[in-house]
Amino acid sequence: MSDPILVTGAAGGTQGSTGRRVASLLMEQSIPVRALVHKLDARSDELRKQGAEVVEGDLLNSASVQAAMRNIKRAYFTYPVADGLLEAAAIFASAARDAGLELVVNNSQYQGRPDDPGFRDLQHAPSFRNLQHRLADRIFDWAQVGAVHLQAPPYYYENVRALISRGVAEQSTVFLPWGEDKTVIPLVGAEDVSRVAATLLANPGVPSQSVYALVSETPTVIEITEALRRAIGRPIRYVAITDEQWANAVKERVNPHALDHLTHLWRYFRRGGERFQATDAIRVVTARDPQTLEEFFRKNAKAIGAGPQ
Repeated sequence: MSDPILVTGAAGGTQGSTGRRVASLLMEQSIPVRALVHKLDARSDELRKQGAEVVEGDLLNSASVQAAMRNIKRAYFTYPVADGLLEAAAIFASAARDAGLELVVNNSQYQGRPDDPGFRDLQHAPSFRNLQHRLADRIFDWAQVGAVHLQAPPYYYENVRALISRGVAEQSTVFLPWGEDKTVIPLVGAEDVSRVAATLLANPGVPSQSVYALVSETPTVIEITEALRRAIGRPIRYVAITDEQWANAVKERVNPHALDHLTHLWRYFRRGGERFQATDAIRVVTARDPQTLEEFFRKNAKAIGAGPQ
């Protein structure tokens, strides 16, 4: 594979950072990577050291996206939980069509099982952000650029870590508006999502599916708390708070778009209408078992606030 693979979000963010992980996984296989970053900084310098061709650009700027796609046949698209997803998807899909891309792996969001009557039901999307993902998927399909959608749960393990770390470190308590202990929260690790994306991009063949539902686990709130207790070695309790209490606590560090998205998701999961199921897509694509939530907690125990082992 001589043409580089374009990877967006390659500098990485504060949580899942799938773009950064995908770029690294491809370069580990000596596959050339063109890393699209929003700004040049220490993170982009590190990408260059790893061997990436670094391009500064903005997914909301059609000229910079078109420039980044020169001599590209395959690309990974991801967009942060912030305003602009639909605009970015339309710009990227249009540029990909003009450039003749053969494959775009799109980091999307879970929309239910394809055999469910409500699959891609725009009217019943659990949040506005989820609705945007559903529409973005259609934009990529209409562009006919070989789009493959990785439909992962809204929460990565990394998101859970970010949500609970402060309360666990300070009071050994998970403070979240997840409702009762039996509320089910579907989850997946960013590491596994990235491995699926990198495997599909690195394989010269055409993926066998256009949609991969990536759900590693479907634990209840009490099961999440118990996995955390075992991983960090001290008692942890869960305290249900209201949406308003949670929003007031995080509004200084969570942007309004993400705040609205998460608040609607809390309500959606508390209703419990969806019967989430773990899938085997990660194992099928990567030939590896997905990381468990407890394994992730153990790996990150120090950052979360582990007790003496």
